[in-house]
Amino acid sequence: MNISSTEENYLKSIFHLCEENNESVTSTNVLAKDLSIRPASVSAMLKKLKEKKLIDYERYGNVQLTKIGNEIAVNIIRKHRLWEVFLVETLGFSWDEVHEVAEQLEHIKSKKLIDKLDAFLLYPKQDPHGDPIPSATGSLEKVRRRKLSDTKAGNKYEVTAVRDDSSDFLQFLIQQNIGLGTKIEVISIHKEDSALLLQLKNGKRITLSHNAAKNIQVV
Repeated sequence: MNISSTEENYLKSIFHLCEENNESVTSTNVLAKDLSIRPASVSAMLKKLKEKKLIDYERYGNVQLTKIGNEIAVNIIRKHRLWEVFLVETLGFSWDEVHEVAEQLEHIKSKKLIDKLDAFLLYPKQDPHGDPIPSATGSLEKVRRRKLSDTKAGNKYEVTAVRDDSSDFLQFLIQQNIGLGTKIEVISIHKEDSALLLQLKNGKRITLSHNAAKNIQVV
């Protein structure tokens, strides 16, 4: 099936939105916001994807990936995350530099190249941001995590992933000395704005907004 990079981006976005909300469907408006595209343009693309049997979609209603649509989305995510690992571990990129480059590389079609890349990297289980990498057969490990914004004061946690992989956010975490594996204790949560006062393992205390905390995953 001939699928454009734009169509692949739609499938990937639908997959991520469903995954984030623990649901099997998303909506046109939510998808438009995620892609920063007008709802009318999104509706036109969804019609094309439905004609290709990649999604189930009703106008102004829910959007759901079909089996083949899901398989394609998972494969794109696999390529993206493998390229991120390669960029960090082999080429020396930092974790805040790789997302946009991987966005370009994920559209390479060669299955042989990606399988060899996987083997070269010794079959990594997660990308530099802590997200699981789908296997060659399309299986994707479900990881039990919670948002830092959903934690309770007085408890200790470990950072295992970040949901916002934009350069600005990752650079902000670097400045705060927060990365994968960082041990933190939630000292208090502000009643009015839900900002969190955290203490790091080195004794440093920092305050994170609720919006920042919801993009950090912990166990």
